Amino acid sequence: MATEIKVPTLGESVSEATVAKWFKKVGDSIAVDEPLVELETDKVTVEVRADTAGTLGEIIADAGAEVAVGAVLGMIGAAGAAAPAKKAEAPKAAAAPAPQAEAPKAVAPAPAAKPAAPPPPPKAAAPAAAAVSLPSDYPLAPSVRHLVDEHGLDPKKIPASGKSGRLTKADVLTYIATGPDRAVRATVPDRGPREERVKMTRLRKRISERLKEAQNTAAMLTTFNEADMSAVMALRTRHKDAFEKKHGVKMGFMSFFVKACVNALKELPGVNAEIQGDELVYKNYYDIGVAVGTPQGLVVPVVRDCDVKSYAEIEAEISGLGRKAKDGKLAIEDMTGGTFTITNGGIYGSMMSTPILNTPQSGILGMHNIKQRAVVQDDGSIVARPMMYLALSYDHRIVDGREAVTFLVRVKEAIEDPSRLLVEA
Repeated sequence: MATEIKVPTLGESVSEATVAKWFKKVGDSIAVDEPLVELETDKVTVEVRADTAGTLGEIIADAGAEVAVGAVLGMIGAAGAAAPAKKAEAPKAAAAPAPQAEAPKAVAPAPAAKPAAPPPPPKAAAPAAAAVSLPSDYPLAPSVRHLVDEHGLDPKKIPASGKSGRLTKADVLTYIATGPDRAVRATVPDRGPREERVKMTRLRKRISERLKEAQNTAAMLTTFNEADMSAVMALRTRHKDAFEKKHGVKMGFMSFFVKACVNALKELPGVNAEIQGDELVYKNYYDIGVAVGTPQGLVVPVVRDCDVKSYAEIEAEISGLGRKAKDGKLAIEDMTGGTFTITNGGIYGSMMSTPILNTPQSGILGMHNIKQRAVVQDDGSIVARPMMYLALSYDHRIVDGREAVTFLVRVKEAIEDPSRLLVEA
């Protein structure tokens, strides 16, 4: 008995998907729980697995097809079952015999024609003008020089017909069309089409919609500050080996920024809030989204309850979500429910940027690359310090300028003196 392969439930507010690719061909054997087909939604990619063993008997929705939740993608037949054969075509009717050609009718002989006059003797052809080659230092007219340079020609090889052996534009054009270099030019490698059209993926379309929605909906502003990374870098140098040996994960910068943001969000709850209708919803939990760039586009998996997790737990979860994102294995639940977002453009070399809100959140922190810069100390001395620019984009409908600036100052203070996080100062 055949088993239907159906589009599973894709998550809250997701009702359609695109068939990205099939892992099996019709006739291939299938094991229980083996991946059969990959679906792409506007949030994540989803693998549909086999509920039963057997043979892929039919593919109903090919790659590229748009499908709804519950739609049938294909059929699984019994193990060893042959793929459905194509219907035999009805035999074509025998071609009717060609009609027998009629016998030619007798035609009366035509009267004999008078002998034609002999053709006139051919005229002697005019002697061809001898081709004149230019001396190597002969000046060329600007229009001729332009053509020669544009096509990479050697003017000494082009027959000239102008006065005093001058090379004319017509000579060059004729040579381009019929000259011996034509075959050589034709073998120059083709650079391919000047344009290429590729259909946007569902994820890319959704990213576009959300970014434009953020611009159209929120009253978005950005405030900037900078942080001296010396203290955090020194702390990592002292403890990174023991940290990795104990927890099995590397000590990165991201856990420090997550903890710094949670500390600031507790003081300034508006940055952890969102607008729903005519109400402000303040969140008393801290689910931090961490933006990850993938070949398919930017995704934002969420680390839950960061206020009660250790640095090691946060680092391990960020690392695991990053791997899932790059492998296309994120689930819907990995992507929903964030209250605040952190994006690190510094890993790509960004020095300064204005991150765009991840709606409906009211704040996003942008990290940037670390560069040695001259810093004036309180005593007037100038020293080199590893500095990072920080940017906070916020929804001015919820967050006032004072709150936004204070938030970024609190993050800066926590990064420059990590011990503050231990006492929540």
